[in-house]
Amino acid sequence: MKTYLKTLWRMFTRHKSRFVSVILIVLVSVGFISGIGTVTEEIDHSLAEFYRTHWVSDLIVKCTENGFTDEDAEAISNLLPDARIDRGNSFDVNLTIGGERQLVRLCFLEGERTVNLPEILDAPQIAPEHPVYAEEKDNRIRGIPSGTEITLDFADILSQLAEQGGTEQDELTKSMLGRLEPVNVTVCGHIMSPLTFALDGEPSYIQEGDDFEVPDIIAEVGNLNTLDNILYLPADLIPRLSDILPILPDDPVLQTSDLWIALGDREMFMPFGPRYDARIAELETKIKETLSDDSGSYAEVLTLYQNFSFKSLHAYAGKVEAIGWVLMAAFLFVTVLVVLSTMTRLMEEERAQVGCLSTLGYSPFRIVFKYLLFALLATGVGGFVGYFVGLGLSDLLYYVFNYSFVMPPMSGYVAVGFYFIIFALIVVATVAATAYAGGKMSREHPADLLRPHPPRAGKKVIIERIPILWNRLSFKYKSTVRNVLRYMNRFIMTVVAVACSTALVMAGLGLLDLCLFGTLNSPSIVAVAFVVILFAGLLTVAVIYTLTNINVSERARELATLMVLGYYNGEVSGYIYREIFIDTAIGILCGYPLSALLVGLVFKAIGIGTLGGISWYMWFVAPVVIMLFTGLVALLLRHKIVKIDMNESLKAIE
Repeated sequence: MKTYLKTLWRMFTRHKSRFVSVILIVLVSVGFISGIGTVTEEIDHSLAEFYRTHWVSDLIVKCTENGFTDEDAEAISNLLPDARIDRGNSFDVNLTIGGERQLVRLCFLEGERTVNLPEILDAPQIAPEHPVYAEEKDNRIRGIPSGTEITLDFADILSQLAEQGGTEQDELTKSMLGRLEPVNVTVCGHIMSPLTFALDGEPSYIQEGDDFEVPDIIAEVGNLNTLDNILYLPADLIPRLSDILPILPDDPVLQTSDLWIALGDREMFMPFGPRYDARIAELETKIKETLSDDSGSYAEVLTLYQNFSFKSLHAYAGKVEAIGWVLMAAFLFVTVLVVLSTMTRLMEEERAQVGCLSTLGYSPFRIVFKYLLFALLATGVGGFVGYFVGLGLSDLLYYVFNYSFVMPPMSGYVAVGFYFIIFALIVVATVAATAYAGGKMSREHPADLLRPHPPRAGKKVIIERIPILWNRLSFKYKSTVRNVLRYMNRFIMTVVAVACSTALVMAGLGLLDLCLFGTLNSPSIVAVAFVVILFAGLLTVAVIYTLTNINVSERARELATLMVLGYYNGEVSGYIYREIFIDTAIGILCGYPLSALLVGLVFKAIGIGTLGGISWYMWFVAPVVIMLFTGLVALLLRHKIVKIDMNESLKAIE
């Protein structure tokens, strides 16, 4: 046991750089995938908590005729005994504010508010007789400063509503409306409504029956009936119309036109979840049946699915998650490829030790176990640190969403779904690959393991068979070409890894191009694009560093020989650098078709964008990004190359 532990300790101390390499590549993959996936769960749970604490209305019932009666309200209360129901009116009219005509939504509420509880941002010190609040300014809502006086000309308001309803007014009605005295109100503060927190969207419920798709709305936002402002007023302003009640008994301003309904058992479900969908669909049908007469239903029911703020935030979060699912496969493939290569080469270097342990009577399981332990510890450390990297990344993306939404406070929910999925897949793949390679080696005859592998037989590479090219190369480039093409396994592995990294960078650039120069105006997706590019670059660094580090370790004797022959440090480093950049360049070329496939999958997942719509120059930016990160690897490896111990290397067994 003492001997076994010594060999175990020496393996860790001797292969520190490989241990760190595995940690880094697992950290990058786990951190990126868990961060991208976690932010969606954080948004959904924060949105659900916000929905519950502010008693956001699940249903807004709008009267299509002359307003709801007390009997209608009572019927809805009997249908939903546990629900909160507020009554009021809301309609869009043109008002003159500050000398300018604006489209304003007027919201009149009856009694104390129990549904859609707002956040009053700057309440007055002394409550005015008629407290009037304006919606907080954002990228669409212009905002009305506190202290602004507004004249509510109800004659004009009623005329506009009649025109919207397609009703013509006779001369008597017009003359009676003209007798209404205008009401002057003063804005005393600002409200942040729980229904309208999207900064760049149309801040209202869209029309019933419209098919909601975020890309379509963003693309056509200039054509939407965008409000300029929203005002919240007390219902006691309306009694000033009582002088003409006999003339206009059915005027919509005089009766309840809206019912705001918040379900009472909201702790039992998540908004936009399957149970919620079924419940809302059922209630929508029952409400329409309840509010029906001989001519049919006189109510329209709007749900959270018609609310732009809720639906767009939920939809954008879903798009980020979709990006994570698509890119997970690429990150996972590259990670497993590099870990497999690392562990295979490590065991190959320790063939003699495996043979010794086998000769001493150690079982194949105990021999393989120490390599499994090496791989699992490196993967575990990388996964552990990657979890916190993912948390930081998800928090950053959550913060970026504030550029499009007034984000609800983050909930205390700990989202670990994506983390466990990617980490479990990496662990399973690592264990399987290591066990397979180790088991295969441990079953070899000890005598064969104690003998070093004979050097590869020299043979012509394909370019040597093309004299017009080969004869024009200098000696150092001939040597480079031979080394690149002779070690085909290493060459293929590097090319495949770089091709995948190129595809990931191109996916990020495609998303960035879609937001900056396309139809998707989303700061959150821009942030995701930059994160994809950054982590793809880090993955490139980890991949090329790991594979080249293995290359340098395997060829230490060869490099030491060059030093003994008088090669300068720059020439010896260039010997490796040329191979790195050639492999990278070929990997980039092979990465173009893979990039087209991955970008197409990403666009399909988020439901917007086409491969042909990407700006042509983005296809030239990706190689530059990959080459920059490759240059960083070259700088990191220079110290290892020039510090090779010539004496120790040249003492190695022939």
